[in-house]
Amino acid sequence: MSWLLRKVVHNDAMKEDPKEIYGWRVFLLACSACFGGMLFGMDSGIIGGVLTMPGFKATYGLENISDVAAANLSANIVSTLQAGCFFGALCASPIAEKWGRRMALIFAAVVAIVGIVMQTAASGHLEVMYIGRVICGFGVGAASMINPLYVAENAPRAIRGGLTGLYQLFITMGIMLAFWINYGSLLNITGPAMYIVPLAMQGLPAVLLLLGMLLCNESPRWLARQDRWEEARATLATVRHLPADHPYVEEEFQAIATQLEQERALVGGSSFWDLMREMWLIPGNRKRAIISIVLMICQQMTGTNAINYYAPQIFKNLGVTGNATNLFATGVYGIVKMVGCGVFLLFVADSLGRRRSLLWTSIAQGLAMLYIGLYVRIAPPVAGAPVIPAGYVALVCIFLFAAFFQFGWGPVCWIYVSEIPTARLRSLNVAFGAATQWLFNFVVARAVPNMLATVGPNGYGTYIIFACFCFSMGVFVWFFIPETKGLSLEKMDELFGVTQLLEQKNADEERAGSTAGGKEPLDKTFHTHVERVAE
Repeated sequence: MSWLLRKVVHNDAMKEDPKEIYGWRVFLLACSACFGGMLFGMDSGIIGGVLTMPGFKATYGLENISDVAAANLSANIVSTLQAGCFFGALCASPIAEKWGRRMALIFAAVVAIVGIVMQTAASGHLEVMYIGRVICGFGVGAASMINPLYVAENAPRAIRGGLTGLYQLFITMGIMLAFWINYGSLLNITGPAMYIVPLAMQGLPAVLLLLGMLLCNESPRWLARQDRWEEARATLATVRHLPADHPYVEEEFQAIATQLEQERALVGGSSFWDLMREMWLIPGNRKRAIISIVLMICQQMTGTNAINYYAPQIFKNLGVTGNATNLFATGVYGIVKMVGCGVFLLFVADSLGRRRSLLWTSIAQGLAMLYIGLYVRIAPPVAGAPVIPAGYVALVCIFLFAAFFQFGWGPVCWIYVSEIPTARLRSLNVAFGAATQWLFNFVVARAVPNMLATVGPNGYGTYIIFACFCFSMGVFVWFFIPETKGLSLEKMDELFGVTQLLEQKNADEERAGSTAGGKEPLDKTFHTHVERVAE
């Protein structure tokens, strides 16, 4: 495994680190946690196809109503999941802080299973379907916040981008499986089971997440924050597959301890309001929080989930006729997303870096969306007529857009948001980022059906709007996103100027001849624990 990684990953950290840390343990841990991403992907991908199935339409009242009414009802069914995800992502932070990342993921899996059971058993009762999707969304949103955080805190620095980005790969894998489950159900199952089976299959990744987390360790950085130093050191050694007294383990352990020491010196309290003050009043932390929020807004405004949720309708909008044909094209779209993400994580994430990946894909995605919009406006498909060559190019642009997204804005946003925060604020920062992602995911899910029905002939303006957002994102990245490839988590404070602030604070205290408020600047108990464990 380490030999292969050294061949495909090119950064300085990979050259310096011992090969033992790239063994199977850390990959198994990351994949187990990333079933939360597959849960997100399957929930997102299945509902779009289910909405087009005749049995579902008849059972839930989507037949014999106007296009606008059908669009509103479809949007309500889809977007209730995102509403639950928004609150789940926010509530997950205190759970992850108090009981740990591992227990929080177990909790998220159980909640999602309850919601999926309700959706499967709704039997035409819209209220039950809505409540089930909200509850499931709560679990999906919690997992979306905790998953990248948990993986980033366990991953070696040289492959942290690839391992954290596995979350996006599992999302695309879930979407791809969802699309083909829908396609297979449409061709091979009749009656209500046609849509009940896909809805029930959403529970598979939730069960796998639950089982995987029961076998995995807690994050060593979370254990250190709880002053459980012996456990933190032992867990770190286990994940790295090195003896506890190995120099690499000692160096990483001391870096964790030093960062916690600096944080406690800078802001001593640990209540919610202490953390909020630390996040928004310290310039380097505020910058990281704002970057995390804006990145997640940008990710959704690329339009990717417009295609994920409503791919069959969009392919129909481009001239692909027949429900089975639409679902087949949607399945191919899912394969493109998964393969693109896999290639990015293996060859690009920790070699090309975060900044350049975001820059070039901003332009590429914008051009793809722009062409689709212009095609729909200038040469709109005619019902019953064959697709013209320009239409096939538009279909190719849908697949290219999917690939471009997986080379930048899909995985990189989750990687970046989970790696840049300081340790004390990591869960809160990721919670804000994940909640923002779900809020704008909700906005897109709710708005797109109406946009396709109202924004210009055949909804061409929808694609133009998303293209404009993509181009503007490149400008944001150029001016505000620094590169983090190959840096340890403990180096992020230095990158964003927080360590300089601490040095200035200590220098001011020394000149004043006393510490602020008459208290010791550093926690002596903290030093005692670290020194005892180091011995």
